[in-house]
Amino acid sequence: MNANTTVTEKTLLIGKGLPPFESIKPEDVVPAMTELLTELEQELINLEATVKATWNDLVEPLQKLEDRLTWSWGIVGHLMGVKNSPELRKAYNEVQPKVVEFSNKLNQSQPLYQAFKNLSNSDRWENLDSGQKRIVEAAIRNAELSGVALEGEKRERFNSIQLELAELSTKFSNNVLDATKAFSLTLTKKEEVDGLPPSLLSLAAQAARDNGAENATPENGPWRITLDYPSFVPFMQHSKQRELREQLYKAFISRADSGDLNNYPLIERILELRQQKTEILGFNSYAELSLASKMAPGVEAVEKLLEELRSVSYDAAVKDLEDLKAYAARKNAPEANDFKHWDTSFWSERLREEKFSFTAEELRPYFPLPQVLDGLFSLVKRIFGINITAADGEAPVWHEDVRYFQVSDETNTPIAYFYLDAYSRPAEKRGGAWMDECITRAKIVENGKSNLRLPVAYLQCNQTPPVDDKPSLMTFREVETLFHEFGHGLQHMLTTVDYAGAAGINNIEWDAVELPSQFMENWCYDRSTLFGMAKHYETGETLPEHYYQKLLAARNYMSGSAMLRQLHFALVDIELHDRYQPGGEETVVDVRKRVAQTTTVLQPLPEDSFLCAFGHIFAGGYAAGYYSYKWAEVLSADAFAAFEEVGLENEQAIATCGKQFRDTVLALGGSLHPMEVFKTFRGREPNTEPLLRHSGLVAAA
Repeated sequence: MNANTTVTEKTLLIGKGLPPFESIKPEDVVPAMTELLTELEQELINLEATVKATWNDLVEPLQKLEDRLTWSWGIVGHLMGVKNSPELRKAYNEVQPKVVEFSNKLNQSQPLYQAFKNLSNSDRWENLDSGQKRIVEAAIRNAELSGVALEGEKRERFNSIQLELAELSTKFSNNVLDATKAFSLTLTKKEEVDGLPPSLLSLAAQAARDNGAENATPENGPWRITLDYPSFVPFMQHSKQRELREQLYKAFISRADSGDLNNYPLIERILELRQQKTEILGFNSYAELSLASKMAPGVEAVEKLLEELRSVSYDAAVKDLEDLKAYAARKNAPEANDFKHWDTSFWSERLREEKFSFTAEELRPYFPLPQVLDGLFSLVKRIFGINITAADGEAPVWHEDVRYFQVSDETNTPIAYFYLDAYSRPAEKRGGAWMDECITRAKIVENGKSNLRLPVAYLQCNQTPPVDDKPSLMTFREVETLFHEFGHGLQHMLTTVDYAGAAGINNIEWDAVELPSQFMENWCYDRSTLFGMAKHYETGETLPEHYYQKLLAARNYMSGSAMLRQLHFALVDIELHDRYQPGGEETVVDVRKRVAQTTTVLQPLPEDSFLCAFGHIFAGGYAAGYYSYKWAEVLSADAFAAFEEVGLENEQAIATCGKQFRDTVLALGGSLHPMEVFKTFRGREPNTEPLLRHSGLVAAA
């Protein structure tokens, strides 16, 4: 043990097993990671000196080295998302440049690159299976995209770009978190909360209590409204105070666009650096560089798909808006003649309630989280033959609300585990929902003995927490979100690939990775799944049939608008990364305005700074890849259509189809190209018809 390293710092260096969250402290991060990186640099030097172009002498030792880094740094990254604090941020920012520097060294290692090339050209190549070949091919491609061929000044420049991009993306993300946290609206008069549902009043009173108003109650206030989704969305849908909706909407669209948290300069710099990186690597645009490792064959193919969907959804979205205006006029609302952005959620919710005669709030009592989990778990038992049981207390957790579960196969043998962190904690946890890897499945050989390491997943949601001794009562949208993230989790946990480099979601082309998650959302509308979980939390009464019929009818309500919104994001992203020239005639705001002319029905307001909070492309992995949601949705809708074709009521056929899906899409990970995996499951290439049909847009097509 290094004399300077304390016992708790050592916990970050264990390098295997479940993270001991209760004993990891922000002050441990810098010394532990510094020690680890020093050791790994030495290991890399040793490996480069002795490497041979064989699987056992190249891929296995390299995987061990990478595993140690992902285990330790992965924990720190995970805590940044779920337990963010000034101390942790400071430590993360101090270590991140060193991690990037080490990754550059690793990715640009000439001896390792040469060994991979030699292996792919040797007679040993034919003895490798498809998963091994894909790992080697990916290693060669990643090395080339990471600048392995660069020398001298070019390499130095490339590395400093990588370093700066990593810092900028962390700063971008922190700015959005801080800007979201910085704004709140405290309401004290009854008329100010007119129209708000009880669930939001409870949440707002709790937020006020957390902020020091200890006597706040749902009935009498004060009520604190924030820009966090569980607060912002219902407020925009239900508040009868138009000027308050306007105030909240404008605060939301201008997050991180001024002062110390201004993300505009960061966006400019990120795009400029991506452009420079592109040129150094010899690509025409960052979009082209991004697509080099994706399923879509090129920018043209992406734009063709997006345009095919846009042309169908635009007219539908125009009609959606006309319907809302006409409805507001029928209700004699003054805004009918001057319809604004802060009116759309409110009026679309009123029209939905009248059209389908139910509110999203009415359904909440039928979706308490424990019940929804039971429904989800019995669904995956039905279609994939797996058993999920609570294992709380068997793993250290980062917050008392986090749960832990075991996944077993048909013979009750454990095959995977996962954490579930379901509730919103705006002060320390970033918004949105995500699945992340804690441990990846792999066969580990130690002292001549081979052991199977089981996968463990992190599932994060941001739903309404339990308030005033009620369980977490979920909106139907939150139920869909949970199913979505669980789909990602299933692909990570049900993999049968034994090499970490292609197990689960590893080495799957980015634009195919949303397939299982979007596939799972379809089951929320499946009769037996829904009735299996929708039971009133107080009376145990099953959701009445008329609600189910209304949910089905409402499924495609304003689906043209919803589709157009996603296409707007995707096309802005492609435009910024394919044609936009940083420092040219057009600004990023101009680009967005131009794209908005054909992808929005209500043009964005002059003060709309949505780009400043577009974390997917500026702080996540979706740069020139936001289209992936739609690309994968074509795949997922077509995959679900396979179950519809055999009959959703036919248990035997569903189980057979489920086994086929599990053995292909969920099992094969990155061991085959996603198109091969899809064709193995479906027997043909994908088709856009099921997506348009599921969205209710096929008639329009």
